[in-house]
Amino acid sequence: MKGQLIFLVFVTFVVLVAGQSVAQIPALHSSPPLSVDAQRALVSQYCAGCHNDNLKSGGFSWSTVDLAHPEQSAERVEKVIRKLRAGLMPPPGRPRPDSPTARSFASSLESKIDEAAVLKPYVGRPALHHLNRAEYAASVRDLLNLSIDADSLLPPDVQSHGFDNMADVLTTSPALLEAYIRAASKVSRLAVGDTEVQPEVATFLLSKDVSQTRHVPGAPIGTRGGLSVIHNFPVDGDYTFKLGFYYSVDGPLFGRIQGRSQQIEVSINGERVSLFTLDPNRTKWHDMQTPMIHVKAGPQRVSAAFLETFEGPLEDVILPMEQTLVDLNEADMAGLTSLPHLHDLEIRGPMKVTASGDTPSRRKIFSCRPVDTKDEPVCARKIVTGLARQAYRRPVTEDETEDLMNLYTSSRDRGGFESGIRMAIQAILANPRFLFRFERASLDGNPGTRYRISDLELASRLSYFIWSSGPDEELLNVAAQRKLKDPVTIEKQTRRMLADPKAIALTKNFATQWLHLRNLKEVQPDAYQFLDFTKNLADSMMRETQLFFDSIVREDRNVLELLTADYTFVDELLANHYGIPNVSGPAFRRVHIADKNRRGILGHASILTLTSVSTRTSPVGRGKYVMEVLLGTPPPPPPPNVPALKENATSGDAKMLSVRQRMEEHRANEPCASCHKLIDPIGLSLENFDAVGAWRVNDSGSRIDPRGELFDGTKLDGPASLNQSLLNHSDMFLSAFGESLMTYGLGRVVDYRDMPVLRSIIRDAAKNDNRLSSFVLALVKSVPFQMSVVEEPVAASR
Repeated sequence: MKGQLIFLVFVTFVVLVAGQSVAQIPALHSSPPLSVDAQRALVSQYCAGCHNDNLKSGGFSWSTVDLAHPEQSAERVEKVIRKLRAGLMPPPGRPRPDSPTARSFASSLESKIDEAAVLKPYVGRPALHHLNRAEYAASVRDLLNLSIDADSLLPPDVQSHGFDNMADVLTTSPALLEAYIRAASKVSRLAVGDTEVQPEVATFLLSKDVSQTRHVPGAPIGTRGGLSVIHNFPVDGDYTFKLGFYYSVDGPLFGRIQGRSQQIEVSINGERVSLFTLDPNRTKWHDMQTPMIHVKAGPQRVSAAFLETFEGPLEDVILPMEQTLVDLNEADMAGLTSLPHLHDLEIRGPMKVTASGDTPSRRKIFSCRPVDTKDEPVCARKIVTGLARQAYRRPVTEDETEDLMNLYTSSRDRGGFESGIRMAIQAILANPRFLFRFERASLDGNPGTRYRISDLELASRLSYFIWSSGPDEELLNVAAQRKLKDPVTIEKQTRRMLADPKAIALTKNFATQWLHLRNLKEVQPDAYQFLDFTKNLADSMMRETQLFFDSIVREDRNVLELLTADYTFVDELLANHYGIPNVSGPAFRRVHIADKNRRGILGHASILTLTSVSTRTSPVGRGKYVMEVLLGTPPPPPPPNVPALKENATSGDAKMLSVRQRMEEHRANEPCASCHKLIDPIGLSLENFDAVGAWRVNDSGSRIDPRGELFDGTKLDGPASLNQSLLNHSDMFLSAFGESLMTYGLGRVVDYRDMPVLRSIIRDAAKNDNRLSSFVLALVKSVPFQMSVVEEPVAASR
């Protein structure tokens, strides 16, 4: 049977035909253009001294650009436009035109390039796109009503230009296809319920940097620490739960001084199923395991948490208690009130199977039930056809249905009706029509000819952009009726999809990658310097920024509020970190931000922490982040063999220097100075935020000085002034945001040829107050999103 599935995977790599006409791109510009003579005079006065045939600073000479036809040198000119818009050129300290003149020059260059693009718009064609982990999990969720951990099933995704949905790196390999086939088998069995399933072990770990002094969301009230997870039980049956604890390096239980009075419970959906009293003399070689417990199939919340026996301040090796596990050597010091900590929970089973169970996935799959054996083929065909239509993201052909029914019949004859359905689902999940987002290639016209993709293909582009999943029934029906290409219809569907809870994918997949929030998982500030930093706090930091971006999506707000918003979302842990009063409990709530320095994402501890190093802030890291992520103008890479920033001595009488003082020493000489003039003022303006985003006024005994001068001459004196300066360059921020959204939405690298469309998207959004929906709508209505291009024929190999 596995051989059949592998055969199906390879034989269905087929590409078919489609094609139509192209819409035009408007060419609107906000700044008045300069005449060609005025442009030449400006270049001669401010630019040609460095960018000439002799010096070619930055590898560029203006002699290679015809200012009457900049579209002929678009690749080079687009780089000039970007630097002009950001105020990076001419470089700091050199004579430069005033800002309105520089912007008019940039607009003049853009106008000529955009006018040429109307005649021949660039489309681009993404490579064959397979589902990445997030898309696979979301597609399975919507198809089978089943949540899965795709990270445990599929190889890691490769990122390109900051995103993991880029077709150029989503390459196919035999190992990936094997992983897809194995995943299809496991997912289908979990979805249908396999009464012959063998016992397995699921392990959930708690790292040392997770605080266990507080109540864990999801665990029963009156408990502290431990963990609470949603676990999918494959069938109704008997399972055991094994608990592991933290121990000191030589064996004793961590917190054994308090261990005599400690109890830990295991609960399922809030109902206690087992209670243990800890033996303070236990060692890491002693198991703690429940007897067999009967659990129903499907997603169930399992918690293992300590009973909270008292409240109040706790004394520990270091303060506060959040970091109690920083040193396991101090597990049993007399006089301390350290508490035992859970290390892991293992769920084993099923040891005894009683039934397939009544699960959300079974209810989704079995839309009909045969009364007797003669009704089975009709019911099976209905189930298989419906699932295949949703999985393949288009109506299924009769041949495809028969292939699936043949697999159903062969397995049904051996194991019954449900076994046959499970095999058909396994085949659907292993089919390239599900795993790959196929788009039929047009064979009409010469290479480079543009053509419109089909409505069904457009539906997939749209749904994977907004939901990271396949089209739902309504979108499929509209596309099957060939109505989706209509501008009114696609706008209606896009707005409906943005309002759907599944649009959270824009936050979890687009925004989390655009803002580099995934890097927060790898950050580990020094435990002895940042005593209140824990994994719990890091999770709250990420949750704040995600909720904040999601509010921009759900409330359809101006994306510039990412810089200016006077509100955010906090729980008690994060509120204490920020010094916000009157916030209690683990639930996040929206709060007003009175301090202008804390407003917008540059006041979020998530961004401030991931742009620091373990022992201190990093003005370079923060400055580079602002330039690259928020302005779309990454600084040049550092030259080779640049020495690291000098760190303060950890002992002795050496003078402690602030980060600013060390930075001034570091950039005193070339080759460091030129780049640091661009980067450092941005990062130093954020120095009042420490390496974990808490506010401070001193660094190493010195008063913090956040003053500086931005590359365009703007004076900075702290976070609020930096936010204002970014607003002064709002065109660059909107361009950087739009380019990242376009890259993510198209699933391919965006380059200089896409800039006319990007500018069109930004202008359309500006007409509607830069609302997020306007960016999305302008993108999905654009030429690159709705069209493709005839490729060069592949030469036959000899």
